[in-house]
Amino acid sequence: MEALDLARWQFGVTTVYHFIFVPLTIGLSLLVAIMQTYAYRAKDAETRTAWVKITKFFGQLLIINFGIGIATGIVQEFQFGMNWSKYSIFVGDIFGAPLALEGLLAFFMESTFLGLWIFGWDKLPKKIHLLSIWMVALGTALSAYFILAANSFMQHPVAAVFNPETGRAELDPSQGGIWGVLTNSTTLATFPHVITGAWLVAACFVTGVATWHMIRHTRKGQQLGTDTAEGAAHIKQARTIFRPAVRFGVVWMLIAGVGLGISGDAQAKLMFEQQPMKMASAEALCHTEKGASFSLLTLGGPDAFNANCDNVRDVITVPYLLSVLATWDPHAELKGVTELEKEYKEKYGETVTMPDGSVVPANYTPDLFTSYWSFRLMIGLAGFAAVLALWMLWVTREKKQGDEISKQGLTTSKLVSTFALIAIPMPFLANSFGWIFTEVGRQPWVVAPNPTGDPMVRLMTMQGVSNHPSWIVVTSLVVFTLLYGVLAVVWYQLMHRYSAKGISLPAPDEDKADAKEVSLSFGY
Repeated sequence: MEALDLARWQFGVTTVYHFIFVPLTIGLSLLVAIMQTYAYRAKDAETRTAWVKITKFFGQLLIINFGIGIATGIVQEFQFGMNWSKYSIFVGDIFGAPLALEGLLAFFMESTFLGLWIFGWDKLPKKIHLLSIWMVALGTALSAYFILAANSFMQHPVAAVFNPETGRAELDPSQGGIWGVLTNSTTLATFPHVITGAWLVAACFVTGVATWHMIRHTRKGQQLGTDTAEGAAHIKQARTIFRPAVRFGVVWMLIAGVGLGISGDAQAKLMFEQQPMKMASAEALCHTEKGASFSLLTLGGPDAFNANCDNVRDVITVPYLLSVLATWDPHAELKGVTELEKEYKEKYGETVTMPDGSVVPANYTPDLFTSYWSFRLMIGLAGFAAVLALWMLWVTREKKQGDEISKQGLTTSKLVSTFALIAIPMPFLANSFGWIFTEVGRQPWVVAPNPTGDPMVRLMTMQGVSNHPSWIVVTSLVVFTLLYGVLAVVWYQLMHRYSAKGISLPAPDEDKADAKEVSLSFGY
């Protein structure tokens, strides 16, 4: 394999792996902050103690995930200099600014306040300690925004001009400079979608883990007998600790689901304007159509998709839906892959000059198979969270009739418990496939041309790679893969250990204790 292919594989592997942890950190930091707010505002000791326990339980999982995210994220920025130096030279003056803001402002803020929050229990004033976790949540959101601003420039470059003397793209003060980059319309559309996706990941995680513990304690209580002290303690644990956590997660899953639908629709409409080839590829829309249908299922493997778009055969479609999603007009005309490929060759040339001076044929069509199916997996896998949310909303309702377990909004169903565990990784995968679609669909561009911007602020992926031997990339790819494999095992073992451990049963007189007396080790 050539250095270009290896560099793309390495960046893809490290990016997708790193992003597994990112949405959970973003979403869980906010949910933990809200949990602690509930504890702070609780009017009775029992409720306060319950929410402090919930906060610390999910807080330790947040810390584990945050640590692994740091270890895997460091590699990301180094790769721009390692394997993509030509890209860094061309656009570094612009691309580096939001990355610097993320590191110097957002990351240091969230790291500092996370440390205060971890070690400040019973040491800081309650209001200051509560403020610490809210600053962590704000810091993670700011990190996401700055990273998305950098990525959005690659999708839709703004506030930039090409300097023919240096051969580089530079910020244009007349177009807003760095402020123009940070307020890129693509960033403003992408940020809500990414944030609500992170909320869905975290809420599904909270709901799934809490559901498993709720059912475990309920079943244990029934086995021991609700008339015994230990059995009653297990039922109380399920009722006062984990059922509120389940309901809390369900509410945030529903909020996230609505936000994802609205923001996703807005983002899709914008992409039809800015990157029509990406959206045509996502639908395997081979030719320009009026009143285009939305494809739910097609037949054909990778070879059929990529050899000739006309080989793709739709099996299930929804008439006019694609035009509606693109413009709200069911009869709108949408350009197809074939016509867009011809248009791009006329506009950007039929050949590409490589950094070494060689000339190769241009191909402006992304991988159709990956674009098509990653788009559908993004949507389909998120559906597991919707099913879990509605199911748990129904299961945990307090029934007027039935046994005492049902009246308390509890259940002993193994089916519910199993599905809750299965649903946990699905939003993680949906987020990953969403980013695979975003990045693969942008190909062959590493900086896609802005239809209304400077036409010279563009760079193809094959032009951005570093000029070094393949064996160097192979070596780093193998090392990173092995290292990430070890970190994956460590992360899973820690998350599994502390998730399964749960929360210890309350002491007989704990309800009378103040919340600050509840201690817990964060497992450092």
